Amino acid sequence: MSSKITTFDVSEYLKDEASVAAYLSAIVEEGDPRLLLSAIGDIAKARGMSKIASESGLGRESLYKALNSGAKPRFDTILRVLSALGVNIVFNVKDNRRVSHKKTKSRRAFHSAKRIKSSIKGAPSSSLLGSAKTRWPKEKSSLAVRHPTAKVKP
Repeated sequence: MSSKITTFDVSEYLKDEASVAAYLSAIVEEGDPRLLLSAIGDIAKARGMSKIASESGLGRESLYKALNSGAKPRFDTILRVLSALGVNIVFNVKDNRRVSHKKTKSRRAFHSAKRIKSSIKGAPSSSLLGSAKTRWPKEKSSLAVRHPTAKVKP
């Protein structure tokens, strides 16, 4: 009895942006940045590195270096590549963790934001930060990747 083993090629399953978004979202849930970088590289290779490089405004060799294992690309590079792949990053509330927001945590976060704001040129006024303080989120956010035209579930 002879068995034939074939190698798994993820690019065969990533035919459209919706499948790319689902794949990247599953990878993000793993919590391993190297795995995410590898997945983005796999998708870019499947779509054509030259095409993704030109659409993202990066050089082809720069794109190869940025998506190479062990690389630590800048966040804006990743955003440009994701945009060229036809997906974007959105934030969703995690369902599995509840965060208690005592006044001290909220106040500490508010003052941290105020310190950061003072060091950033053109940041919003402190009245905007004050209004953000009253609408502090009740749960932590998680990162998800989705297709730009996908509907958001409530």
